[in-house]
Amino acid sequence: MRHYTEYVQNLMKAYPAEARALFAEVEQRLDNEPAFGDRFDSFLTAYMVDETVQLDPALDAMKELAEDMGYSEYTMHFIFIMNCTEILKANYVKNGVPLSVFEESVDDLRCKLLECMECEGVPGTFVAGWNNGFLKMRRFAYGRFQYEVYHYNFDFDFIMKCGHKVKKGDTYVNFHIPSNGIPLTDEVRFDSYRRAYKEYKHLFPDGNVLFGCGSWLLYPRHREFLPERLNIRRFMDDFEIVCWEEKDHFGNDWRVFGHYSDLPLAEWPKDTALRKAYVEWLQAGNKAGDGFGLFLFDGEKIVR
Repeated sequence: MRHYTEYVQNLMKAYPAEARALFAEVEQRLDNEPAFGDRFDSFLTAYMVDETVQLDPALDAMKELAEDMGYSEYTMHFIFIMNCTEILKANYVKNGVPLSVFEESVDDLRCKLLECMECEGVPGTFVAGWNNGFLKMRRFAYGRFQYEVYHYNFDFDFIMKCGHKVKKGDTYVNFHIPSNGIPLTDEVRFDSYRRAYKEYKHLFPDGNVLFGCGSWLLYPRHREFLPERLNIRRFMDDFEIVCWEEKDHFGNDWRVFGHYSDLPLAEWPKDTALRKAYVEWLQAGNKAGDGFGLFLFDGEKIVR
């Protein structure tokens, strides 16, 4: 199997030069050194061909291969996922899924690459296991967000303002928010909701798709300290919060502060409205948190 293919070279065009150079070096070594390339291929083929094979064993093998070749496991994990997407593209075609959806979904790799370079100082990904949903074609990007089918798993029912009752086992469409830098404006959010609605409405006989999201963005106390002009506040307003919690440690600090999150709080930058608000909130002795919310969507608007 050839690794440094035209597909891979084209995919990498959107990546920083440092990453392109390193990935090209590794890919070419896999092509030129069969002892390494064959090991790589055996796990890639097994994972992408057999639906029952999970990603973690392959990632463990890639960690060992990275050590033997002298690279970071983050780099080798990224290269493994990147090569998997070439087969994934063929699977999209075979299953009749538009390649525009493929391109939006695979852009998540670029987002994870930039996060790794920012937080870990090396081209790669430190959350490689996240890609299982994409590669097994259970998670798809439609515009700003990434969607997959979940089932409500709380032991309590949740009655929405419109009277709709959500109970354990009910289907909902969970979505994720990649760090692609696109602001969460009303236009951007609702464009994504509408596109996802068309794909998942067949799962909901009453015509209303139940969307859900768990995120640090849905921490309800944001309303106490984030400026109203921030798009995060508008995003929060889409939801009815089912549950939330505060934590002693701001586990998502790296999402806001990048590599600065490794520094003492007093040294965190306040160069954006979001960063400034968070620093001042935490310095005042407050906690961070996250929440889980739901909303019903009828194809054009949120059902209240």
